[in-house]
Amino acid sequence: MLQTFENRGELTAAARRLPVLREEMKRLDIDGLLVPHDDEYLNEYTPAQFERLLWATGFSGSAGALLLTLDSAVLFIDGRYTEQARIETPAEHFEYEDLRVLPPWQWLRDNPGRVSRLGYWSKLHSQDEIDHIESTDHLAPLELVPLDKHPIDDLWNDRPNGKSKAPFPHAIEYSGEDSSIKRERIGEELRRAGADAIVFSNPNATAWLLNIRGDDVPHTPVALCRAVLHADGKAAAFFAGHEISEDLKLHLGSDVEISDEEYFGDYLRMLGAEEKTVLVNKMLCPGFVHQALKESGATIREGDDPLILFRGIKNEVEIEGSRKAHVRDGVAMVKFLHWLENNWMNDISEIDAVQRLEAFRAEDEALHDISFDTISGSGPNGAIIHYRVSETSNRRLADGDLFLVDSGGQYLEGTTDITRTIALGEQDAERKDRFTRVLQGHIALAAVKFPADTSGYQLDILARQPLWNAGLDYAHGTGHGVGTFLGVHEGPQSVAKKAPWVPLQPGMILSNEPGYYVEGEYGIRIENLVVVRDSVMPGMLQLETVTLAPIDRSLIEPSLMSEAELAWLNDYHDRVWETLSPLLSETDAMWLREATAPLA
Repeated sequence: MLQTFENRGELTAAARRLPVLREEMKRLDIDGLLVPHDDEYLNEYTPAQFERLLWATGFSGSAGALLLTLDSAVLFIDGRYTEQARIETPAEHFEYEDLRVLPPWQWLRDNPGRVSRLGYWSKLHSQDEIDHIESTDHLAPLELVPLDKHPIDDLWNDRPNGKSKAPFPHAIEYSGEDSSIKRERIGEELRRAGADAIVFSNPNATAWLLNIRGDDVPHTPVALCRAVLHADGKAAAFFAGHEISEDLKLHLGSDVEISDEEYFGDYLRMLGAEEKTVLVNKMLCPGFVHQALKESGATIREGDDPLILFRGIKNEVEIEGSRKAHVRDGVAMVKFLHWLENNWMNDISEIDAVQRLEAFRAEDEALHDISFDTISGSGPNGAIIHYRVSETSNRRLADGDLFLVDSGGQYLEGTTDITRTIALGEQDAERKDRFTRVLQGHIALAAVKFPADTSGYQLDILARQPLWNAGLDYAHGTGHGVGTFLGVHEGPQSVAKKAPWVPLQPGMILSNEPGYYVEGEYGIRIENLVVVRDSVMPGMLQLETVTLAPIDRSLIEPSLMSEAELAWLNDYHDRVWETLSPLLSETDAMWLREATAPLA
């Protein structure tokens, strides 16, 4: 369960592998090759056997793509990974582009003639992405060459075997809603849309729909599985080589047909042969699914996937479960923060800190796993937004550092995600100013009341305004949706400068995580999870903060804060103290009492 620290960014490996990959491209008669981070299920966090982008480049981030030509290698990453990509990959071999500003298909449009035959494997790309790439044809002669499999798979000699573990039921006491009711709700939406069926290719969707969980994806409790749901509420589930227990069969019931993944393609073709109308969201549908449906005669109806919104709005059982998970997690965080304050000066490394934090979490038997690789960044490493510590990058915590730790746990009741920035020794006025501005933005979002039909896009400015007032900003979103014992990143809700127009609705869980970063020096981020709730004011909504852990008071400049901001902080710390102190040892409780003392 605990994190390992192998050197994932092998600079020399990419230098060796790119020429070999180019030779394979020549054999396939292509002069361009797409290597996305996505796997066959379009997972955000990919199982080790599907980490093709990491194999080719050394880049270990959770979003990105490589466009390899015979004379260049363009790595597309977003703002979270700008510095990380340059550290993990050999700069002399790569060009770097911002994935959100210039995606691969746009790069192909802007660079006509550099690629004439582009190879891709449709299992690794959404149909929407494939459509974008095909739309470049009118600007430059570009032939798309579909591949039977990805070339990396034949070259990857030490590829992990990826043996699947047995999936298991997710009990109604945690899910709060029977799978049959979920299937009927979505079936009603299918009937309303004039569709006979919908395909779910992502394991997170299937896990939520069928109330099952698994251990096939790192830190995300899902089984590698796809499903087809019919408008009458019946479903077919296709598992990737799993042994299905009698308990799981009983849990799924007679209305869910169970098959091995090898029959998934046949089932899609059967839908076509029966002339079914299938609802497809092209952004979530892998190209091979779209192609199989189209070629077999199915009618494809494009539209939104209703499951995404249903999953994003948690029921009261899930919300209460999230609260309980955050109490468990808060106990572990207090133990860790107390330990850190007493020990950081004793030759402690970033890896030591990760191992101690994860050990504190593991003391709770309800912990299933961590929810992502812990970000443990001291000094300049804290400025790498999604830093992953390795044996090579590991730093000793030092006097004067800011230490940023972003972590979370997967509990049966819910998923947690928390970031704290801790002062190691005295800090100068600039760092306190920046920390206070980040805190002010965090409070502004946490305390806001807003009308129904408001999107997170409209609220993002609240978290940035204190930084903007000083001419500062941060290069990531302010908030992402979070699952309940599912993915730590989940849609459709988000808080960001550029986000889909998705109104925030009661029951949605999001992160609240403004930050500030100075490359090569330090990073600051404060993150709590919040639940959208009805306000006492009619027609208005508000956010309930569910994360429970103290915020470092030594980094706050009180003179910058308003009375209302100080009141919010003191009230929050009072709640942390009252909730967690009865669950702590006497020494940890004494530390927490001081850490949550009122700030005047």
